[in-house]
Amino acid sequence: MHTLAAYETLGFFGRDPWWLVLLKAVFCFAFLVGTVLIAIVWERKVVAWMQLRIGPNRHGPWGLLQSLADGIKLALKEDLVVTGADKVVYVLAPIVAAIPAFMAFAVIPFGPADNEVSIFGTRTPLQLTDLPIALLYILATASVGIYGIVLAGWSSGSTYPLLGGIRSSAQMISYEIAMGLSFAAVFIYSGSMSTSEIVASQQPTWFAVLLPVSFIVYVVAMVGETNRAPFDLPEAEGELVGGFNTEYSSLKFAMFMLAEYVNMVTVSAVAATLFLGGWRAPWPISTFWEGANHGWWPMLWIVLKIQLLLFFFIWLRGTLPRLRYDQFMKLGWKVLIPVSLVWLVMVASVRALRNEGYDFANVVLYVGAPIAAVLLLALVRDLVRRKPEAEQPAVPAAFDPMAGGYPVPPLPGQELPPVPRRRSRAPQLQDALNGADHSEGS
Repeated sequence: MHTLAAYETLGFFGRDPWWLVLLKAVFCFAFLVGTVLIAIVWERKVVAWMQLRIGPNRHGPWGLLQSLADGIKLALKEDLVVTGADKVVYVLAPIVAAIPAFMAFAVIPFGPADNEVSIFGTRTPLQLTDLPIALLYILATASVGIYGIVLAGWSSGSTYPLLGGIRSSAQMISYEIAMGLSFAAVFIYSGSMSTSEIVASQQPTWFAVLLPVSFIVYVVAMVGETNRAPFDLPEAEGELVGGFNTEYSSLKFAMFMLAEYVNMVTVSAVAATLFLGGWRAPWPISTFWEGANHGWWPMLWIVLKIQLLLFFFIWLRGTLPRLRYDQFMKLGWKVLIPVSLVWLVMVASVRALRNEGYDFANVVLYVGAPIAAVLLLALVRDLVRRKPEAEQPAVPAAFDPMAGGYPVPPLPGQELPPVPRRRSRAPQLQDALNGADHSEGS
């Protein structure tokens, strides 16, 4: 039934005239660029508010044209090409980073697929296109975009950009796996990889409620995929002097900035589509207003959800410090991936039992009992494990700061010997001053 429903939904696409397809493509591009311009100003204003600062207030009313001024400034800067760079790859890398971010937005639904709106007299869905494997298409384009960062770091011919590119490649491998596993749970529940069908299957309950672990894993992975704080390690200006984009200037640097913010909008739209009901109105509104999910209103709901997720990005940047690289990789490989695998097995088991006709009580028994048993065994193991005897603190060895003929720092447990100091002359000076005052008073 899910497969038939997916094919019925996909049947609404591919019927638009060429001018309408072009119009939708231009709208997707304009929506992304406009949202980026708003997000940059919003981020600077919100972070300034969090840090009790004023923020941008010079360009335009209340500083709302600050992002436009930044773009003009970058366009007028001198465009440099590093002498030791691989010039072809060096120039193509910003383009490779930016274009896939725009491409992924083609399958995001802004409204229902059953031809609910009329554009210049033509009934059409509020979506550019849809595919039976739309989410695999999103994963593929996101992976290609990371290659722009990797190639930028390699082609610059400099050490620190190369380190940023290597970090980005490791980041892509680790967090793409967790993101794909979070997608798999959505596939199992919706029975489709089509974005329009996934939104249609979130009635009446959103997948963020049915699949909370998948939602949390995807949110963490999307922050890592977009190189945003606290996961902005490929840039890491505090330790890599700017990371992969150190050797870039002018419009090429602006392309990287545009790609980062467009990726933020795209992953936010994917999160809203997969877990937050997509274009559907929130629960209180949909209960008393029947027209909330018809016409042009669905576009309002998904835009609001995207803006809330963008605020989440900004909130993280203004709140959390940057992780160390070992902490970042440990979170990806030792936490997100194992948790996603266990959760995926649970979701598949529950779905299989429900398809076989088991009631809710039996499903909880068959799935929850093994998990409870494993947790109980782990608790018993922790209780019976003997605590290691406290070791006697070792007497710190004598420390020689000039061992080997050159000064060395003390090791843990060692202390520097007291430095001989001459007696302070402050009391003598004070006595002299008091004596001088006394002589003047006498």
